[in-house]
Amino acid sequence: MTQEERRNYLIRELLKEQPRYGKIPIPEDGQGQKRLLRSLFNIRLPQPAGKKFLEIQDAYLQEEARQKGITELTGLRPVQDGIYLWKGDVTTLRCDAIVNAANSRLLGCFCPCHGCIDNAIHTFSGIQLRAACAGIMERQGAEEEAGRAKITPAYNLPCRYILHTVGPVIRGALTKKDEGLLASCYRSCLELAEENGVRSIAFCCISTGEFHFPNERAARIAVEAVQDYKRQSGSRMEVVFNVFKEEDYEIYGRVLSGDGKAEKGVGGG
Repeated sequence: MTQEERRNYLIRELLKEQPRYGKIPIPEDGQGQKRLLRSLFNIRLPQPAGKKFLEIQDAYLQEEARQKGITELTGLRPVQDGIYLWKGDVTTLRCDAIVNAANSRLLGCFCPCHGCIDNAIHTFSGIQLRAACAGIMERQGAEEEAGRAKITPAYNLPCRYILHTVGPVIRGALTKKDEGLLASCYRSCLELAEENGVRSIAFCCISTGEFHFPNERAARIAVEAVQDYKRQSGSRMEVVFNVFKEEDYEIYGRVLSGDGKAEKGVGGG
C-alpha cells in the first residue's frame, strides 16, 4: 500500500466508527487528508481496533516519521555534561524516553489538530497510546495529580517510552506551591525513568503555553531540578531539554549558558 492508500483506508475506517461524520467528504489533496485523519485520531475514544487497522496505522505512522526525518540523540552535542538543548519536533527524536505534558485525564488532547504537545504525541504514537492511558486511569480510579508521572510504551514514535506528567495550571500570580509542583514533575519523571532502565530522556517545556507557567521561571526550575537530581543520585542519564519555540530556545540557552553551543533540530519551530 502507498501512504495515500493507507491514509484513505484509515480515514474510511474511522468515519465508519463515527456515523454522525459519515457524510464528510475525503479531501482530494494530501494535506487535507492528513488534517482529517489527525482530527479523527484526536476525537476517537479509547476503544479496541482490529488487527488490520492497527497494522496499516502503524505502517503509515512509521513511514510518516521516516519522511519527516528522525533525529538521533547521538548526533547532538551536550551543552553540559549529560545535558542537551535541542529545538525540534520531539515526536521525531530517537532516545529512550520523551516527556508528555499531559492533562489530568491523561487521555491526550481531544481538540482536533490542536497545537499542543499532548495532541502531537498522541497523534503520531497511534491510537494504542490513548487506550494504554485509559487503562492506567481505570486502575487508578481518579484523575492524575500534578507533579507525578506515569510511563507507557511509545508505540510508533522513534523513542521507546513516553513519560506522562501533569504540570500546575497557573491562574493568577505564581506561587511557591506552583513552583514546587513543577519541580516535582521533573523529579518524578527522572525517578520513574530510572526505575525503567531509561538512559536518555527528553523533556518538553512542562506547564508553559496552555498552562500559563512563565517561560523563564519554568526553564530555571527545570534545569535546577535536573541538575539537583543528577548531583544527588549520581545518575548518568542523558537529559535533553526540547523546545519548539525560538523564545524558549533563547531562554534555555541563557539558563544553560557558557558550556557549549546548542543544537537546532530538524523540524524546529
